[in-house]
Formats: sequence, C-alpha cells, structure tokens
Amino acid sequence: MTRYKWKERLTVSSTEQMIQVQEVLDKLRPFIQGDGGDVELVDVEDGVVKVRLLGACGSCPASTITLKAGIERALMEEVEGIKEVEQVL
Repeated sequence: MTRYKWKERLTVSSTEQMIQVQEVLDKLRPFIQGDGGDVELVDVEDGVVKVRLLGACGSCPASTITLKAGIERALMEEVEGIKEVEQVL
C-alpha cells in the first residue's frame, strides 16, 4: 500500500500552474476581445485563480456568466488543481 505513496506528492508547481492558466486565458482571449473586453491574470493561490476583467467585460452584466461558465469551466477542465475563479477589481 505504501509503495504508491509518492504519487500523492506529485503536483504541478505553482509556476507551472501559472503558465498553464495563462495559456488557457490566451486561448480564450480572442473570444473575450471579440466582445470588446479582455482578461488579465492577477494571481493563482491554493487553486483559486484571480483575474481582472477589462474593457467592456468590466462593466457588463453578463460578466459573471463569462467568468463562471466560460473562464472557470475551461480552467478547471484544463489545469490540474484549479478549484475556483474569482474576479478582482
């Protein structure tokens, strides 16, 4: 049973995770920019990604949908360890 214990310690480093998050945001960026907005990565800590929505997205009533159904879903699917995405101002 203990011979597989090393697998529990294998996690993505915080630097690798930041790079992966940025890569996903870069893939999403053209769609966000198409609506006059943009997204900026602020921080990733303990599986929580903090982003700033810019341009039209910053004041759009649909920004919560963009954040949760778009950005958060994509990040949780593509980057190991992501639990949530939060908007910061």
